[in-house]
Amino acid sequence: MSTIFLKNARIVDGSATEPSAPQGVVIEGGTIREVSATARAPEGADVIDLAGKTLLPGLIDAHVHVVAVEASLARNATLPDSLIMARSIRLMGEMLMRGFTTVRDVGGADHGQVLAEQEGLFPAPRLVISGKALSQSGGHCDFRGPFDNAPSQFTGRLGALGRLCDGIPEVRRAARQEIKGGARFIKIMANGGVASPTDPIHFLGFSREEIIAIVEEARNAGTYVSAHLYTDEGIRRAVECGVHSLEHCNLIQSETARFAAGQGAIAVPTLVTYDKLSEEGEALGIGPEAVGKVDNVRLSGMESLQIMRDAGLPMAYGSDLLGPMHRHQSEEFVIRGRVLPAHEVIASATSVAAKLCRMEGKIGVVAEGAFADLVVVDGNPLDDLSLLTHQGRHMPLILKGGQVMKRAF
Repeated sequence: MSTIFLKNARIVDGSATEPSAPQGVVIEGGTIREVSATARAPEGADVIDLAGKTLLPGLIDAHVHVVAVEASLARNATLPDSLIMARSIRLMGEMLMRGFTTVRDVGGADHGQVLAEQEGLFPAPRLVISGKALSQSGGHCDFRGPFDNAPSQFTGRLGALGRLCDGIPEVRRAARQEIKGGARFIKIMANGGVASPTDPIHFLGFSREEIIAIVEEARNAGTYVSAHLYTDEGIRRAVECGVHSLEHCNLIQSETARFAAGQGAIAVPTLVTYDKLSEEGEALGIGPEAVGKVDNVRLSGMESLQIMRDAGLPMAYGSDLLGPMHRHQSEEFVIRGRVLPAHEVIASATSVAAKLCRMEGKIGVVAEGAFADLVVVDGNPLDDLSLLTHQGRHMPLILKGGQVMKRAF
């Protein structure tokens, strides 16, 4: 069993506005054994001096689609599973090299990919998955045109982010099947979306009775429901029905944000994807109608951050990028930093996201008993969040489960 000792580790985990005093961190196997100012290197340990650098928990992106290898989700669903898997391996490896040691997939990834990561078949972050997202006909996972009523032929493809289900018996069956297949939570499409052709943003997805049924199935399995949401009406309705994880939330208002906070919900803003869809989407094959929807939500995104912060609604880190736009994953840090304090932005990708993944104490923290998922940064990201961008250029050391994924000093 390998042992690593990190010397002079000044820890930044989002819990404070300044790095900690220098600490010693003892790593044995895949876990952290000790974190203290008095820790000493065990005999035979690989000693790494972090003087002049900072130590962060491995970062967590709580809203990704690792199978979204094309910007056009309709085209993505037509690709063979073998090609989707090969491309997703590359995407996940790139995420890891940006310092994301855990990602929460909110539509598309399957349990086979989870097992492949766990078996160490390729470098990748830990995967927490919802399986296929659930959508009503005409909702955000329905890529058929307005005159196409033939059964959806892509639901079973790895490249499909979701599946269609209508009515209480169907939504119960779909939720049960996703949980049976390895889903750690259930994702639903409860508002219209940008990438789908027949659902304007204001559309409400599923009836209240359907959402309540899905929430019950998730709770029966000891988990929760996550929902794609934009409008204040949609968010309020979803929380009233028991939805816990609120994705996007660009158009949320103060009263609803306070209500959601009181119900213990967690929001996952994803502002970077709207910037990049607006700039690059049409060139990457996303239709002009979809790109035209972007400004409906993009322009309210920054205001939503302040509204949710003022309401005390916790926010986890999310990117929600598609295809080649995945390279912008870390830019969400800088976008949020224009509104929020740097330590809160970092907390969104550490402790808050860990709570949403229901892995508190194991990820998102530098502490005894946690997985040794760690990122070393040249300089102090509390002073400059852009140090977390540039494809990991300022991250000379990345550990996942105690294994060195990258070492550049």
